[in-house]
Amino acid sequence: MSVAKAGTLATMELVKRFEDSYNRHDPDALMADMTDDCVFEHVAPDGKSFGRFEGYEQVRGFWASLPANMPNYHFETEDVFATDDRCAYRWILTFDLPDGTQAVHHGVDIYTIRDGKISEKYTYASLL
Repeated sequence: MSVAKAGTLATMELVKRFEDSYNRHDPDALMADMTDDCVFEHVAPDGKSFGRFEGYEQVRGFWASLPANMPNYHFETEDVFATDDRCAYRWILTFDLPDGTQAVHHGVDIYTIRDGKISEKYTYASLL
């Protein structure tokens, strides 16, 4: 197996484990797969919500806030592909709204992997 192929498989496994941790609502497991100097950046469907979080504490704080901000959230994988230390993950996110209906968003995450952990995660989402 070539080094590039081994790197791609390791990246796919890491991202799969990371996304599984999302669905368990487990910020500690998410952070176990991120570097201490990680960056998470997102643009939300309303076009106004934007955030950039840098470092362990800021990023973990964002993950920990998700259950309160998006009750019962769940990601479903639409597609995922990687090459070496880069990965694109296309998903559908659902969560409960205060009126009892469910929000549905489509999005893409772009990952950069360094030393076996996620160093950058960029999220772009839109309403379905």
